[in-house]
Amino acid sequence: MHARETLPTPHASMEDAPSAPLAYSPARSVRTIWPLAPLLPAALFLIAACTDASGPLGGTDLFANLQCSIPVSDLFAGGPPPDGIPALLNPTFVQPEDPAASYLLAGDRIIGLEIGGQAWAIPHNIGWWHEIVNLDFPGGVNLAVTYCPLTGSSLVFDRGAAGGADFGVSGVLFQNNLVLFDRSDPASLWMQMMREARCGPADGTRLAMHAAIETTWAGWLGLHPDTRVVGSAIGMGRNYRQYPYGNYEQTSGLLFPQPGIDLRRFAKERTLGIPEDDGSGGLLFPFEALRDAADGSVAVASGQARGGEVVVFWDGNAEGAMAFRPELDGEPLGFRTQAGRILDLQTGTEWRLDGLAVDGVHAGRRLAPVPEAYVAFWFAWTAFHPEAELWQP
Repeated sequence: MHARETLPTPHASMEDAPSAPLAYSPARSVRTIWPLAPLLPAALFLIAACTDASGPLGGTDLFANLQCSIPVSDLFAGGPPPDGIPALLNPTFVQPEDPAASYLLAGDRIIGLEIGGQAWAIPHNIGWWHEIVNLDFPGGVNLAVTYCPLTGSSLVFDRGAAGGADFGVSGVLFQNNLVLFDRSDPASLWMQMMREARCGPADGTRLAMHAAIETTWAGWLGLHPDTRVVGSAIGMGRNYRQYPYGNYEQTSGLLFPQPGIDLRRFAKERTLGIPEDDGSGGLLFPFEALRDAADGSVAVASGQARGGEVVVFWDGNAEGAMAFRPELDGEPLGFRTQAGRILDLQTGTEWRLDGLAVDGVHAGRRLAPVPEAYVAFWFAWTAFHPEAELWQP
């Protein structure tokens, strides 16, 4: 029998979600548009698959008379109503060998966390169908792991600024990006890639981010063979092996209008970015640029972001990149690659993708991650941060 683990306050995400007096109509405040023709079948497939799980806000006029600090005309109703794409609350985590983890293939992408000495994996496969996973850990660590399939964006938020409330999927999109709503304050809408609320009473409130890394499932298992992963026994009738958007990631087409696409790189190229808090600038590390700069399978990139030096480690085998502050105990470190290894210049200590020193003087030490760094598609990064600097090898 394989062990299963559930977070401290587990319950079904929809059954126990608080009801709200407001409800949904996409009409007055949100412009509705059908998906672009080449991608219509995939989008309709997802919408049809999700409508059977509409939650307690279904049938109500949630977004009437919306008050926002962004143009309401730029908000689009994506199809499903609020909670039509059901966010999860404390799903069951299982060991990698558990049959409930068999839906994952080696190359599937996951969002990885380390909390309390334990590694946790939330696969994109779960994000395709649920987009938000609310997690409550001991010690008052309340997180929202969010994934938007349309912008390829993986962000992990501390829910403290929202009073620890659970987040749901609003069914509204802004620049093709996920818009969250707060179940305790459903008139407040939070833009995922803006990292803050821009509609309703919470307008202007920013969510702190929690450090995470996005890699392949095989890459994450290589780093953390003792990880726990969200199991497939969620009880919502989803096929977590099946990607519901057809060939969306392989084409440059988008489901909703997006002005001013930056054509310097492929629209759906995964890109690690470090945003500045003013919402415009930042530093972008496209995956293919990192791959081109690699020595064997690894690369090191550096730059200035968020008021200081940053270093990015890339591992092509894990298809992942992570950003750190390049220092220990206040002393700066430099890095180089040699024969497929990442070494620091000062001691020759070897470091791995997630910032852990694995051999040498600093073995067992960790670099401090940049929690605001996250992965999204190229077109989304340049839409939300048009002044961001492109790292060049």
